[in-house]
Amino acid sequence: MEAENIVVATNNAAAAAPKNDIWGMLIYLAIVFAIIYLFMVRPNKRRMAEYKKMLDSIKVGNRVMAAGIYGTVKKVGDKTLELEIAKGVVIEVNKNAVASVE
Repeated sequence: MEAENIVVATNNAAAAAPKNDIWGMLIYLAIVFAIIYLFMVRPNKRRMAEYKKMLDSIKVGNRVMAAGIYGTVKKVGDKTLELEIAKGVVIEVNKNAVASVE
């Protein structure tokens, strides 16, 4: 008799517990994605926009550091820059290699 009561109580407890709490999981996932967006995606977008603005502002005569080499911009192309790193020494570098503009 006692064993039957334990089995019945166990079955009732199992039936009362939610088997698939899909809404709780969806809310949890939404919160996780919101945190990822706020702390990772959004700041990175802002940083990339500032970097693109810096690259677009490069003009002839600016002093830049590209790939660890300092030089003065002699020519600006769509994707490349010509830098004079020493008197009479001009190299061509990719604009994406520019780390800073002075």
